[in-house]
Amino acid sequence: MTSPDILDFSPIYTPTDDEPRRDCARGCTVERTHQGELCCQMKNSCCKLSTHNWLQGFPALTSMEIFEVRFKNTHKAFFTNASGAPLRKGDIVAVEASSGHDVGIISIEGPMVMHQLRRHQVDPNNYQFRKIYRKAKIFDLEKWQDAITREHQTMIRARQLAASLELNMKIGDVEFQGDGTKAIFYYIADERVDFRQLIKLFAEEFKIRIEMRQIGARQEAGLIGGIGVCGQELCCSRWMIDFISISTQAARCQDLSLNPQKLAGQCSKLKCCINYEAPVYIDAQRGLPQITRPIDTEAGPLYLIKTDILGGRMWFGYDPNDQIKVFEIPIPRIREMIQMNQTGNKAPALASDPHHAGPDTEFKSAVGEGSLTRFNEHNQRQNKKRHKYRPSGDTQKNNK
Repeated sequence: MTSPDILDFSPIYTPTDDEPRRDCARGCTVERTHQGELCCQMKNSCCKLSTHNWLQGFPALTSMEIFEVRFKNTHKAFFTNASGAPLRKGDIVAVEASSGHDVGIISIEGPMVMHQLRRHQVDPNNYQFRKIYRKAKIFDLEKWQDAITREHQTMIRARQLAASLELNMKIGDVEFQGDGTKAIFYYIADERVDFRQLIKLFAEEFKIRIEMRQIGARQEAGLIGGIGVCGQELCCSRWMIDFISISTQAARCQDLSLNPQKLAGQCSKLKCCINYEAPVYIDAQRGLPQITRPIDTEAGPLYLIKTDILGGRMWFGYDPNDQIKVFEIPIPRIREMIQMNQTGNKAPALASDPHHAGPDTEFKSAVGEGSLTRFNEHNQRQNKKRHKYRPSGDTQKNNK
């Protein structure tokens, strides 16, 4: 028996299981009642790109009933309520598709939909919304789950067919339509791929309509999901919908190590979070002097060793390879020294007592408990007391 507290990422439903199973790709739980009736309910904690409706309970800003409907992984779309039935978040509905119908889960309702439309740059006055036919009935859910059980095996077989044609592409995911008559094949390719022959093989093998949809490496990471080095869910599967270009310049301005293994994410591209703090560092660098060459002083050239961009502190040293004998120089003084070099004069030599780079590394808690080594000092005092009262070897022999 499968425990309900254990995440089961397999979308395949086994009728013999008594406990609900979580289909995290679509954000719902699947179970059967004792009468054999299939029940599906939304599980928002498992959804990718889940959105919190912080305007819940407020009246809609427009008379048009628009809902955001989620499908598999990060696939979402906007629909209008053509049935007239009262709908709310979490309802499983049958919606209009290009051919046939699809099944999805309402993820956003009410005035929050207008915020989502602006976020996706959708104009409600010119956009052709598809319709919500009805709430999903029992036979709709049965077809939906039967189509879901075919996705994994279809993806494995599709990869084998693509490899037999020696196509330079990778099929990352397969999404079946709710009625089981169509499937979307998500693929990644570095160059243009002629998959006309592949579509014929797919149609003959799977007996369904085929749609090929190309995605990037970042979008694939969002479809698959995972945990980042920060310990949280990947941004591309949690909230990010727009992927902007990221360059190594964003890492350089933050003084990050240009190590590809540390800068690359699970998509093998530069991490999106590199861009988060880059504007702050760029603004902070504007208040620091630009050091393009060593500063000439009477004691020799002075090299820049370290810079604390956010703290506005800079350390210099006479030896560029020496990280110990460094001097922290105030920013106004650095500007004066640079101005003296520009006029052809050498700056005065620095004091003979250098300051070590970096602040004091001794830990101090917020409540003033002291350093972490305070327990070691207590143990050392206890050991000294034990040694003081311990009899020597000769004394022990005499006592015997």
